[in-house]
Amino acid sequence: MTQPFELPHFYMPYPARLNPHLDEARAHSTAWARETGMLEGSGIWEQADLEAHDYGLLCAYTHPDCDGPALSLITDWYVWVFFFDDHFLDMYKRTQDRAAGKAHLDRLPLFMPLDPAAPVPEPENPVEAGLKDLWARTVPAMSVDWRRRFAVATEHLLNESLWELSNINEGRIANPVEYIEMRRKVGGAPWSAGLVEYATAEVPAAVAGTRPLRVLMETFADAVHLRNDLFSYQREVEDEGENSNGVLVLETFFGCTTQEAAETVNDILTSRLHQFEHTALTEVPAVALEKGLRPDEAAAVAAYTKGLQDWQSGGHEWHLRSSRYMNQGARTGSPWQLPSGPGTSAADVGALLASAAAERLRAYAHLPFQRVGPSRLPDFRMPFPLELSPHLDRARGNLVTWSHRMGILHEGVWDEEKLAAYDLALCSAGLDPDAGPEALDLSAQWLAWGTYGDDYYPLVYGHRRDLAAARLTTARLSACMGVDGEPAVVPADAMERALVDLWTRTTAGMPPDQRRTLKAAVDTMTESWVWELSNQLQNRVPDPVDYLEMRRSTFGSDLTLSMCRTGHGPAIPPEVYRSGPVRSLENAAIDYACLLNDVFSYQKEIEYEGEIHNAVLVVQNFFGVDYPAALGVVHDLMTQRMAQFEHVIAHELPVLYDDFRLSEEARAAMAGYVLDLQNWLAGILNWHRHVDRYKAEWLGRRTHTFLPDRPPAPVRLAG
Repeated sequence: MTQPFELPHFYMPYPARLNPHLDEARAHSTAWARETGMLEGSGIWEQADLEAHDYGLLCAYTHPDCDGPALSLITDWYVWVFFFDDHFLDMYKRTQDRAAGKAHLDRLPLFMPLDPAAPVPEPENPVEAGLKDLWARTVPAMSVDWRRRFAVATEHLLNESLWELSNINEGRIANPVEYIEMRRKVGGAPWSAGLVEYATAEVPAAVAGTRPLRVLMETFADAVHLRNDLFSYQREVEDEGENSNGVLVLETFFGCTTQEAAETVNDILTSRLHQFEHTALTEVPAVALEKGLRPDEAAAVAAYTKGLQDWQSGGHEWHLRSSRYMNQGARTGSPWQLPSGPGTSAADVGALLASAAAERLRAYAHLPFQRVGPSRLPDFRMPFPLELSPHLDRARGNLVTWSHRMGILHEGVWDEEKLAAYDLALCSAGLDPDAGPEALDLSAQWLAWGTYGDDYYPLVYGHRRDLAAARLTTARLSACMGVDGEPAVVPADAMERALVDLWTRTTAGMPPDQRRTLKAAVDTMTESWVWELSNQLQNRVPDPVDYLEMRRSTFGSDLTLSMCRTGHGPAIPPEVYRSGPVRSLENAAIDYACLLNDVFSYQKEIEYEGEIHNAVLVVQNFFGVDYPAALGVVHDLMTQRMAQFEHVIAHELPVLYDDFRLSEEARAAMAGYVLDLQNWLAGILNWHRHVDRYKAEWLGRRTHTFLPDRPPAPVRLAG
């Protein structure tokens, strides 16, 4: 069969190594698959299928250093997960029987109790039998923290199969951002990362949830999945009718050829591997010091990181050899090995090295403060009507009074003219048109505090190149928010004074779990400002995927969602908020708003502030295109994120309500939450259209600098 495209030249600098216990794992996994009913009689596999797929070879390549029993157990896990995938395809995707598929998935978590001694149901099929056996054999060696994380990753892997099934039912192809997010869950790489811990060393709980470790896992996941998409396009798209494939997603989004889409997927794959390396070498050592890891704990993180790296190279080698995939014409040698054969020379290696260096260095080559002219504004799709609070004028006056009292207008960053030009009360009036006077004041003041902090960090700490002081400020801001009655720090500046005031008023009467959620949302935002500052000091334009995900944090999205959810009380169960459709709804809305802000603020950030955190610039840098072309890509992505937002409301939420058997009260509360998000989107667009903050004439007069008569205060270096 003719291949639909020529496989690209993959970036893979690490040589694959083979575990010496391969034959032992192959024999064990074949016997185990037969014992659990996955082979003859299953209707899914025969022994010849299992031998052709050769999961023992996959695991021997991806876990080259573990002992024989560990390799056999890990191989059994991979046999199980691939059998689950083929079983789900045959039983539920081909038949498009969503109800039966959901019933099948709902039982599987019962076989993964955190306490190994807890009873589990009697298995009814080979998938359940395999999971019961694997869980019992694996968890005694691992901590409760690992069990919890691995169980969640396994549930995501299983449950998001429903998302794929829904898209097949609708004939719908995801947009690129949605696809990357969902592929991590359904693709199983976070689950694979858990098995890397089993094979190498368990990640200490103190750092397991931090950004560097999360990025290691997510970049690992994205690279694994995108590589798999390239090799499996022919089988999945042409043979099985799948539409969850990165090549197809980009082919559809860009309207390009399959070959062009494949090359772009490979570029993103390479960028994710570069991000992995950057994080491993810069952010992971820093977080180990920050969290005070012992030498053995730091060594465990290093072993885990190396294990993820081994998985990348081993997984690539397996794809080159497995009959499951399209691999004709793939280059089998490491790109860093000297080519052999007629016509090759050291010059070829030099050209290859130069190409790889150019790809890596393009992130650092941006020239700041380029003249770009007024921001170009396309026609934005906004299907929701704007409503404004009748208390707007009152909130404007109260915001000025409050800002003076907190000291926000007296530190050399803002003055009354800037505050008026930013008109944050107008934003609040659109976000929450039904808010009472006090609630609108509180909303506008939170927006002012977040916007002030977002301006303060790059202006004060970026100007001084003082990352240490920024980290200290971030830690002190976190200490301003007491959760269980602990005393807050004594405020030392306007940001701290304002945060203590807002926190006290917002959390009065709030239960501890809600206070904890709100604090985490604020911490996420302030920590993301440090991430931006670190990139700024390196003049490093972020990786596109990392940028979009961190943009949600720098925009304060978690804070906004936390405030919205609080207003709907206990009628909506927490598991509904955690569900895939609701997170998809929220992220689509957030991304639309973030990208909208980047479009409006392009001149302000690129020309006047020397910023590098702007989606239009990220697209320019990654694809090597000009401003209009990059703007077109961002605008298309915005339009698709809005379409996804509407799609979830129309098609996914009704199914979710039925799945959770929500009461009429809960459905009404969810309808109110959806309306809040719609108001949020309409209000943000209205605010951007009317304020002076992004207008060329304002920027030419009031650049992003210190006020001339107010030199910045000295930076605090001690609490």
